Amino acid sequence: MIQRSHLGVAATGLLVALSVLAARVNAWKLLGISWVAFLAMAGGVALGRRSPGDRPWALVWGYGLASGAMVTSAAVFLVPQAIAHDPNFGGFGVAFGLLAGFAGHTVGHRLAHHDLPMGRTTAALSAHAFAAGVIIGIVYGNMPDLGPILGLAIVSHKGPAGYAAARRLVSNGREPTALLVPAAGVGIAAILSSLIDLPAAPSVRGVVFGFAAGIFLHVAMDFLPQCELGSEVHELLTVSGDAHALLDRLRVHGVLSTALGGVAVFLAWVVVT
Repeated sequence: MIQRSHLGVAATGLLVALSVLAARVNAWKLLGISWVAFLAMAGGVALGRRSPGDRPWALVWGYGLASGAMVTSAAVFLVPQAIAHDPNFGGFGVAFGLLAGFAGHTVGHRLAHHDLPMGRTTAALSAHAFAAGVIIGIVYGNMPDLGPILGLAIVSHKGPAGYAAARRLVSNGREPTALLVPAAGVGIAAILSSLIDLPAAPSVRGVVFGFAAGIFLHVAMDFLPQCELGSEVHELLTVSGDAHALLDRLRVHGVLSTALGGVAVFLAWVVVT
């Protein structure tokens, strides 16, 4: 427990130090996205730590709004950029990103069966956070004119993810403080990777931005609310009787929430343009 707490504090301290460097180079968009990700996940952890166990509706709506926003943002802000650089290489990049996301997800599950210093849940979320942060940093580091909507939509899943992870750890009698590591991981990796300057070749940029779009599309689909027996939502149910009927109702809420997440990004885009 002490080790986990120290890991979380250390990650937060590193994010603070790197934020000072980002502020000196006026990377305000990246800085804002990094801290929104941190506060969203830390807030989700705080809610999950104190929340009663049976809150499937909150989880469905949190995941649905976030995943809908992520799908829309990746499709609108990243896919066109990749295709504009090079139609063919951009398309290959999207495909590679989707396949790499699936491969990384599978490897993460395999690693979860091994002994890890910070717990399986925290390790999986940390790997995901650092990977996402690297891509966010490269995208914003090479596209300084890109608005903050994309980054904010991409990290919008941090809140419900932190909530669900905290509930899982608390139910197992474990301290969720270590979840500050994945909370800070996006910003740490994003600020560092923003220093990478991509070559000007359209084919290279097409592959990179397409890969980023594919990764984020995979993550978005991975966070689509799953209301099936054995799913994370089902694990939060503490009802007796017919769980199928309740899961059917939750599926409707899942569809509505993802649609509203996409509409929210569209409305934000209309406002800023």
